[in-house]
Amino acid sequence: MEPVSLFDLAAKQAQWLSVRQSAIAGNIANANTPGYTANDVEPFEKVLDRTAVSLQTTEAGHLGSAATNAGFTIKPQENDGVIMPSKNTVVLEDQLLKAGEVRRSFELNTAIVKAFHSMMMMAVKS
Repeated sequence: MEPVSLFDLAAKQAQWLSVRQSAIAGNIANANTPGYTANDVEPFEKVLDRTAVSLQTTEAGHLGSAATNAGFTIKPQENDGVIMPSKNTVVLEDQLLKAGEVRRSFELNTAIVKAFHSMMMMAVKS
């Protein structure tokens, strides 16, 4: 079993946040488009659940296993009952709240990576 790298995990979350930010921006851009269905990305926890730690084959006699690939897909957002007369499901207030969540998550992700990097540098210098 390979160790879980904080930097890899932070990079995967940053990619997920980027995809989610794009989905939210698309929703806001199409807020007045008739018939547009709001989109979102599946929660990051579900992406992590699908990501398995794979064993590495170091000898010819070892059994190999394939690593799983966790992609981020944009899917239609679950309808919460709010549909505009134009059959549009985008609620700007909800999208702006989600955009704020993404911003805060980016900031937290960056702060954690920066703190972990500082700890690694202090450990290497000592």
